[in-house]
Amino acid sequence: MWPSRQGEFRRIRSALQMHASNVRALPGILDPCALDVLALQFIASLRREDYYRAVQQKRIGSSRANPHHVSFDAERAITYHVQNGNLEEAAWLIFLMTHFAKPAGSGWRRLIDVYGGLGTALWDWQTVRANPAAFKTWIANNWQQIGGKFGNHRKYETLRPTASRSFGAILDSYMSWIGPQGHAVHFGNTVRQTGNNPHTIFDALYREMDVLSFGRLAKFDYLSTLGRYGIAPISAGSAYLDEATGPAAGARLLFDGRSNSGTKATTLQTYMDELDGSLSVGMAVMEDAICNWQKSPRRFVHFRG
Repeated sequence: MWPSRQGEFRRIRSALQMHASNVRALPGILDPCALDVLALQFIASLRREDYYRAVQQKRIGSSRANPHHVSFDAERAITYHVQNGNLEEAAWLIFLMTHFAKPAGSGWRRLIDVYGGLGTALWDWQTVRANPAAFKTWIANNWQQIGGKFGNHRKYETLRPTASRSFGAILDSYMSWIGPQGHAVHFGNTVRQTGNNPHTIFDALYREMDVLSFGRLAKFDYLSTLGRYGIAPISAGSAYLDEATGPAAGARLLFDGRSNSGTKATTLQTYMDELDGSLSVGMAVMEDAICNWQKSPRRFVHFRG
């Protein structure tokens, strides 16, 4: 799999073995199959990060950011807005991307239908910020015509306007968190209050991000994507395992040999920090790879959506 990555695969596999021998035992990968699968999951996660960087290396045409055009692509739309200095729209799209996610079966269909108003409108940040009530009314009137579905990690969400976690309620909480002056001011204020450490800024935003239905994973993904596109000078320095399910289970399986061990989240985070010292992949990749690995520890599955 991925012939061009064989050298990187061997590096990670060797680094995992060296870490287990010289730093801390890794009983979860004593089985060579489990070792290979974990190394492959690291490669898969690194490929995703490389994809975000590759998208940003080219100039993006406006059609890629137009939800009414057949060539619309969410990741490239964000790049387009960043390249043209519209960070407010880029951050708004990241919120929509995170909320709807991208299931393998329908891709960005749900995001496109909402963002593009089913082909009749453009619910961009400027429009929604000026009249959020109109956007919520449109959702309430059209939610049954909106196609696609939510991504796997958002599968319990709904567009039904009467639900307690309706999109309108989520939108209200997001706009309240961002504040009336917009994304750039909010993120800039956080930087001024916390200093220049990307991990510290990420943590401050994570701790104060009070958005309905955005739990640990949604907050982690939203903020990580802001950092990937340079919208805020942030990167994750923690996997926030105290609020995690999959990543915590994966860390326990890797470091303790069983996913239901009683090792505390703070201790697991220390172990993950040590492991990243050997692998040098970053905490976003670490969290993603270990989470996906624990779903199928001895047979590689390429998870998407």
